[in-house]
Amino acid sequence: MARIETFVWIVTTFIIIMAATPLRALATPEASACGYLAGLIDKAPPGPLFLPSYPTVESGPLHGAAYLYDNAVAAIALVGCGERDKACRIGAAILWAIDNDRTWHDGRPRNAYAAGVVASGPAKLPGWWDNTQNKWLEDRYQVGSDNGNVAWAMLALLSIDDVSASSRFRDGAARLGTWVAQWADTRGTGGFTGGTFGHEPTPDVRTWKSTEHNTDLAAAFGLLATRTGDSRWRDMATAAEHFVDTMWDPACACFAAGTAEDGVTRNPILALDAQVWPLTALPGAAKKFASAITTAEQRMSVDKGFSYGEDRDGVWTEGTSQMALLLELLGRTGGGKIVGRCNRIPEVAGWRVLCHKCPRATDWVHVGYRSSQATTLFPIATSWRSFVGCSCRTGVQSLYGDKKTSVVKAAVAPVYQIHFRS
Repeated sequence: MARIETFVWIVTTFIIIMAATPLRALATPEASACGYLAGLIDKAPPGPLFLPSYPTVESGPLHGAAYLYDNAVAAIALVGCGERDKACRIGAAILWAIDNDRTWHDGRPRNAYAAGVVASGPAKLPGWWDNTQNKWLEDRYQVGSDNGNVAWAMLALLSIDDVSASSRFRDGAARLGTWVAQWADTRGTGGFTGGTFGHEPTPDVRTWKSTEHNTDLAAAFGLLATRTGDSRWRDMATAAEHFVDTMWDPACACFAAGTAEDGVTRNPILALDAQVWPLTALPGAAKKFASAITTAEQRMSVDKGFSYGEDRDGVWTEGTSQMALLLELLGRTGGGKIVGRCNRIPEVAGWRVLCHKCPRATDWVHVGYRSSQATTLFPIATSWRSFVGCSCRTGVQSLYGDKKTSVVKAAVAPVYQIHFRS
């Protein structure tokens, strides 16, 4: 690993989304993850496509639901895997959804859509028949629009734009950015509020602010500024970065999860993603806030991995992969071993990662609203797992594009492209 320098990157942006060059038939976790994601696309009919987030769930709110975040990260991973055309199918579905909403015509996406090929007419939303109430129901979170999820959609479209001759994906990202811009907040230390929750015509406005969401937005707006040359996106990236920076609590040696509804009072919950993502997304954060890693190791480590919070009720596979990746980029090579026993991705149904030899792994993943719905491991863990353990990596660059990472010496490749030696 190159020595630590000045920083910034992420694929969340929450995440440094790294992947491989065109897929090889190698028995490695990275190749397996790429092959699995590509296989999901191959099994579907042709056309724009949303992948199901929980394909093994047969009823209820998660049945047939394709979460925007999950699909965005999968698209970025597919770009890195050299599967441009497959990634474009997801990107095309996102573009169709924001242009063909059943109600909105302002460029906002929903948190989830109905899985499957996007045909004609308004983009379908997930839902289920409730026998008790004898009616069709929709989940209020799924029909809402979280700004963190929108940021991931922007990153996905910009990732595809990098390998596309058309400007439509970049234009779509700018349209999403325009919708998010209205949620810039002047209370407290600024930043962006959470978005909306619930059904049209008057969904609830989320006035709290999230450290994770603003990290996502800092990366998305930063990359959009680079791609378009428009300084307003850089200003928004700076505002999001500033908010995250002010969420640092020296007494705790940790980042607060965000603020309460008043936009000022800190949310004291200790969340793993709020510790990992800023260190992989903010300039200088890997060095300035390095003690966040120690805090996570001391207060959230469990069974050779990490839980989402301090309850330590089981290994959060996605978050553990994120931490492993960060440690790997910092040159702490033992980080990749954290998830080394949880890498048999093709052997499981859906997008779940099955830890064959891990002492235990939680089925109820505490990641906010979705935790009360899920009885399977968080699905995006497959994409995250593909970013860890690439021993042949020669360089990584931030998704911001114009900034170098403080974790590794920048190379010419964007973060979602990892070069392998032949």
